[in-house]
Amino acid sequence: MAGVRLDRVRKVYGAVVALEELNLEIEEGEFLTLLGPSGCGKTTTLRLIAGFVEPTSGTILLGEEDVTGLPPQHREIGMVFQDYALFPHLTIRDNIGFGLKERGAGKAEIEARVQQLLELVQLPGVEERYPSELSGGQAQRIAVARAVAFPPRVLLMDEPLGALDLKLRESMQIELRRIQKELKITTVFVTHDQTEAMNMSDRIVVMNGGLIEQVGSAEEIYNSPKSKFVADFVGQINLIEGDVVLTRDGFATLKVAQDAAIRAPVANGDARGTLAVAVRPEHLRIVDSAETADSDNRLDGRVVGTIFSGNLRKVFIDIGMEKPLVLEDRPQNVALQDGAAVRVAWSPSDGILLDN
Repeated sequence: MAGVRLDRVRKVYGAVVALEELNLEIEEGEFLTLLGPSGCGKTTTLRLIAGFVEPTSGTILLGEEDVTGLPPQHREIGMVFQDYALFPHLTIRDNIGFGLKERGAGKAEIEARVQQLLELVQLPGVEERYPSELSGGQAQRIAVARAVAFPPRVLLMDEPLGALDLKLRESMQIELRRIQKELKITTVFVTHDQTEAMNMSDRIVVMNGGLIEQVGSAEEIYNSPKSKFVADFVGQINLIEGDVVLTRDGFATLKVAQDAAIRAPVANGDARGTLAVAVRPEHLRIVDSAETADSDNRLDGRVVGTIFSGNLRKVFIDIGMEKPLVLEDRPQNVALQDGAAVRVAWSPSDGILLDN
């Protein structure tokens, strides 16, 4: 087991820059997720760590070893793909034991390891089956077992849950995290699913256009995004643009739609120009005029739609911007009809001030 360090790693395909100069350190035993939209560079980063592609420039280290020019088979990497890549003509026993057999392990050693791993992934007794006889979730767990049969220094997973239905995907997130914690293995996971990343990761690397936008825990990235891209990509958020007219006592005052003024905290003590205030839907509430504290931000609007999602209802409110505000609350608290006039309020401290 080892940590991973990418030092000024860059990847260019002809005239296309797939990955800008990237610096990233992954701690030993950490579950780190590369998160971002298609084409952001996350899979390229994973393939560079695996050795499937070579960097145009920069250095890749596993532990203290420079593996930049080392082929994949000599890096001691475990890999789990989206399609699992199990050998269809081999039994589960032979699939799991394949890497051990290739390394010259004895029959008794292989059998003991196979049984150990089947217990770990909670699938004892399936060793005589073939991949076609397994469900998607079972096949995914066997793919993990095969990847860690000969303990790798680092486990890489490239969107392994993408082909599963929602319920199974949610249960497999828990299973994968359990297995990773038991093995204490350094893991790099690639996904474009923000919920998946937040549920599973010690840290998340948000990528965009071949660059790292932000690195942090799920809480840090959700509650303190450093850019409009991160704020908008990770979770749903309202972005209210306005011009700064005053900065005082740690808060900026912005003039926004309806010629209204709203406030948001200033991180560095000063703010100027046109900025955006980001506020999560769960921080908004619909109030009567008498209920609104003088210190609250408040905007008047009209309901233009609602979505019932079981334990939550989303309310879309037109306040005169390009996009309506989105509010989330318990269904019984926001039983509103389309066209209803409403006042939306939130605490200034719940806003996040971002560059426009």
